[in-house]
Amino acid sequence: MTAKNNRLIGIWGYPDPAVLQQIKNKYPQNRFIDLDINYNAPESGVFPDAYCRIMRNIVNNAVAFRADLDLILASVGREKCDAGWFAASILKDMGFNLIETKYEEYDGKTLDTPISRSNLPLKDKITKIMDNVIQKEPIELTEVEPGFGFWGVPPHDMGFLEIFPDNTHVYGWTRCVEAGRPAEIELEMYVDDNVPTVFFAQTFCAKMQLAKYLAQKYNGIYIDVDDVASNSVKAKIEAFIKLG
Repeated sequence: MTAKNNRLIGIWGYPDPAVLQQIKNKYPQNRFIDLDINYNAPESGVFPDAYCRIMRNIVNNAVAFRADLDLILASVGREKCDAGWFAASILKDMGFNLIETKYEEYDGKTLDTPISRSNLPLKDKITKIMDNVIQKEPIELTEVEPGFGFWGVPPHDMGFLEIFPDNTHVYGWTRCVEAGRPAEIELEMYVDDNVPTVFFAQTFCAKMQLAKYLAQKYNGIYIDVDDVASNSVKAKIEAFIKLG
């Protein structure tokens, strides 16, 4: 799937930044790829079909890119999930070169979250936040008051994010990533008051319980999507935005 001279380092979740920098120094010529993302890799058959689509992406991508992967840097702590730990164990057993990291303890500093609060389209906000995990690039941003909220993780199907207006603020785990505190549950559960918010989780993900609970607490709506958002899910979001 890649040229043989284009060697890869795969990551998922939010690797410990110190370990990530060590790997960058050791493999200066390698290109980093986020294995969480949908690259349309074929199904590997390693995981059940009724399983978190993001975790299936990780293993499907690892198998598809295997010939070009020099290393996988795997998040296995609370900044990811138990499923990430299981996947790391499975891929190591399959013979992949893999380093596990946990990034659960932080100093007193919380990074600012200007992307989450900006007027960028929601899809661009989330893409930029996740790209910054590997390499931060400067960008000019304009902060806006939140008209709507999107709480959750980057979805497998990024297309339905285009439904949301540009004054949608990002909450949940994705905002925690921008803040540099991916395992901070208090920040993950935070949303601004009186902001109509969609609480999203991938189907079969443990974060479904948080999404549903918070949707009830803050009078938002809860949705979960397995693969591609159905027309009924999109219609539910569109109606919620119009009424919001």
